[in-house]
Amino acid sequence: MTRKISVGENFLFGGCGLAAAISALEGTSGRRCVWATGQYLSYANPGEVVDIDITIAVEGHAITQARAVCHVADREILTVNAALGDRDFEASGQWETMPADLPPPMSLPPRPTPPENEGTITSQLDQRLVKGVEWDQLATDQSSAVQSDGQTLMWARIPEVIADVDAVTLAILGDYVPMGVGQSLGRRGGGNSLDNTLRVCRMVPTDWVLMDIRIHAVERGFGHGLVHMFAEDGTLLATASQSVIARLRTE
Repeated sequence: MTRKISVGENFLFGGCGLAAAISALEGTSGRRCVWATGQYLSYANPGEVVDIDITIAVEGHAITQARAVCHVADREILTVNAALGDRDFEASGQWETMPADLPPPMSLPPRPTPPENEGTITSQLDQRLVKGVEWDQLATDQSSAVQSDGQTLMWARIPEVIADVDAVTLAILGDYVPMGVGQSLGRRGGGNSLDNTLRVCRMVPTDWVLMDIRIHAVERGFGHGLVHMFAEDGTLLATASQSVIARLRTE
């Protein structure tokens, strides 16, 4: 574990944990990820070693069902169940569409990294906000908060870490539902992931990924939402859905 794959509070970024598990599952099975869901159980800190144990539960002609258990010594951090494989199937289609008339990523200013996030996963991402509010413009108390319509749009890429977009890349980017919680509430905040489910559609070459984040509700201290991830040409790469422990910052 290093700080480069941590959040500002100095523990493993959930998307990086899911990405590592998917990489291990794909490498062990020799098949590409179709679907993976992770349940976050504890935290891993920089300097600790995270081991990933792979179990192949069922291996069929086209599909492998497997699980990964990520742990630090005997402390379980993350459990991932997944299906992997490819099938010959003559029909295909995409019905979810990318929002229209979006500005290109390079026409937008890079999102600044808050000081507490220097050196973390946030500083490894190049983020360009299309629809949303910058961190320093979000409210620190409820009286001045302005709730949004629940949608946040952002271009993102990981230029120094991963060149080609694949399931591992998308597992990292798909963990930005917590960001949408703060954006939707109009408050400086987000949350800690309880789970993350990645569903992989079609891979095409793309430099940038559009993250269309939709928050469904925040109730009882938990937020629920999903993100659709599109290539620059409008291809739906994957979807990710999450429930998070909602948290607010008052400073």
